[in-house]
Amino acid sequence: CSNYKVHAGKHKERFVIRPVYKKSQAKALVAHSAGYNHAYGIYCMFVWCFCFAMTLLVFTMDVTRLPCCMPISWDNLTVAFAMLATLMYVAASVVYPVYFLRSQCSKSDGGCEVRNYRIAVTVCSSFCCFAYAAEVFLTRAKPGHVVGYMATMSGLLKVVQAFVACIIFGALANGSEYNRHIPTHYCVVVYSLCFSITVVVIAVTVSGKASALPLRFPFDRFVIIYTFLATLLYLSAALVWPIFSFDRKYGTPGRPDGCPWENCPWDSKLVVAVFTHVNMVLYFSDLIYSQRIRFVSHSAA
Repeated sequence: CSNYKVHAGKHKERFVIRPVYKKSQAKALVAHSAGYNHAYGIYCMFVWCFCFAMTLLVFTMDVTRLPCCMPISWDNLTVAFAMLATLMYVAASVVYPVYFLRSQCSKSDGGCEVRNYRIAVTVCSSFCCFAYAAEVFLTRAKPGHVVGYMATMSGLLKVVQAFVACIIFGALANGSEYNRHIPTHYCVVVYSLCFSITVVVIAVTVSGKASALPLRFPFDRFVIIYTFLATLLYLSAALVWPIFSFDRKYGTPGRPDGCPWENCPWDSKLVVAVFTHVNMVLYFSDLIYSQRIRFVSHSAA
């Protein structure tokens, strides 16, 4: 363990302590009186519990200096988790107040007290979001510095792409009616294929075994080729999905009257269409940044 980077460890410890404290506050407030129910509340509670547990684990590992004895790229793992936690907290900080926070309350049945707790939960969740984002900002790649791939813009975009794909999958599962047309099945295949390969790229990078793969060309070149193909695939899905979801011949251009607010197929189709274009832009941006970087071995990172 003599090769452990003390300087890097100090930075991680400094920016992990604050999210642990605030994260425990948000979870405690929800469990105490703010309340959570339905799928959206369960998702928010999962985000806070998962990030709290992972942050505590990362902090403990940094303090004990165990990462240097593990066969993984610790720098890549921590920055990837920080990016994922930022995205998850952004979603939770938006979803929770939208579905659980109301401007009006009833003092007679304690409704205002519950509302105040939910406001506190939203504030703590937003604070954690900024704390994780600060960690990503401070550990990202800088010109002239040797860092792991996940700390580069391309590596961070990989995490965002996977997260956006999860949002698309959630919308597909929420009554999107994608099984009505064969072309929409093609879109689902595109989302699944790109998500799977992106996760594999992240896992291989975090494991530090990119150079050990039996490929006929460098792993970074494979990633560039895959990113180019993924951009084309998402471009095709961005054209096909809106046609077979909102065109009058195959779907409904406008939102149907009387469609339930929380369970409307048209809303799910719109979410899929929007985030398909978002991921297309992300993959295109990733392709541009991929031309300027190369993978760094675990020993160098």
